[in-house]
Amino acid sequence: MAKKTNAARKLDQLKISYSLHHYAVEKEERGAIAVAEKTGQPIEQIFKTLVLSGDKTGVIVAVIRGDREVHLKALAKASGNKKVEMVPLKEVLGITGYVRGGCSPIGMKKNFPVFIDEEAFEHAQIFISAGLRGTQICLSAEGLMQATDGRRASVVEA
Repeated sequence: MAKKTNAARKLDQLKISYSLHHYAVEKEERGAIAVAEKTGQPIEQIFKTLVLSGDKTGVIVAVIRGDREVHLKALAKASGNKKVEMVPLKEVLGITGYVRGGCSPIGMKKNFPVFIDEEAFEHAQIFISAGLRGTQICLSAEGLMQATDGRRASVVEA
């Protein structure tokens, strides 16, 4: 059995229902489309975790569908910032405790504000990183919201 991640342990602690899904990872392979192909899940249910910084709030997290782009102005407005920008990839590990390609919105080093895009709530179950490349967590958007104290927001490019 594979080792549980911080995200899975937190879900256990909160008694939130989920399942873990493992897949083989190629060294250079990254991105939600590759995850969808490897897991056999539709891209509409694969969600990625983006780490950003707001001019007023500092670090914030956006959870959006894997084939979408974040709408920076919409996220800034939803988070109470005038401007948000992506955190440089080299800083993500130090901020979150997770590596690129394995960043989960659950179980980060600190509890950052999490904004879950509205599209997540269109599905009974969604897939997010479990905090380790090659492992996904399947859970409800409501469960993700509970686990992260997240907020619903429309934050993707139209």
